[in-house]
Amino acid sequence: MGGEHFFPQVLFKLGPVEVTSTVLYSLLASAVLIVIAVLVRQGLRRWSGWAVAVEFLVEHLEGVMKDMSGGNPRPYMPLVVTLALFIGTANLMGLVPGLHAATADFATTAALAVLVFLAVPFYGIRARGLRGYLRHYLEPSPLLLPLEIVSELSRTLALAVRLFGNVMSEELVLAVLLLIAGLLLPVPIMLLAVLTGVVQAYIFAVLTMVYLSAAVRAQAK
Repeated sequence: MGGEHFFPQVLFKLGPVEVTSTVLYSLLASAVLIVIAVLVRQGLRRWSGWAVAVEFLVEHLEGVMKDMSGGNPRPYMPLVVTLALFIGTANLMGLVPGLHAATADFATTAALAVLVFLAVPFYGIRARGLRGYLRHYLEPSPLLLPLEIVSELSRTLALAVRLFGNVMSEELVLAVLLLIAGLLLPVPIMLLAVLTGVVQAYIFAVLTMVYLSAAVRAQAK
C-alpha cells in the first residue's frame, strides 16, 4: 500500500475548485446515511434493526445532554446525531478494502470542528440572547476575555486534531498489518478498529454536547 493512500488525490476540477478523493468519500458516507434513512423510514422489516439502533442513539444522547444542560435537548439533537452518524460511517468506510476514511483527512475533521465552533454561539445566542451569551465571556472578570477566546479556538483545534490523529493512526496501523499479514489479518484487530471508529464518533458527539450545554445552560437556570 503506497503512501498516496493517506493523502487526498485530486480527481477532477470544477473550474477553480479541485474535487479530491476526500470529497468523494465524504459524499459516499452521506449517501449511505441517506439510503439507510430512507429505507428505515419506509418501514422495511429487514431494516428495523437500524431503526432501533438510531432510536437508541438519539435517546441516549438526549439523556446525556439533558443531564448536562438541565433543559430540553431536542433542538440540538439533529446536529449532534448527524455528526455522530456521519463520523461513525466515515470512520468505518476506512475498513472497507479500496475505500478511505474521509475523517483521516485533516480538512474533513477541521470542517467538522468549525461547524461545532459556529453552532455553539448560534444556539447560545438563540437560547440566551446576544447580550446574555456575550456576558459569559466577561465573567467573572473582563480580564479573562483573552483567555476565553483562546479557549474557544484551542478546543476547536483539539476537536479536529483528536479525531484526525486517531483515525489516521488507526489506518496506518491497519495498513502495516495488511502488508505483514495480508488477508490473514486477525479478525479481532478488525473488530477493534470497528469499535475505535464508533467510539471516536461518540466522543466527538459528546464533546459537542458539552460545548453546546455550556452555551445554553444559563437559560435553564
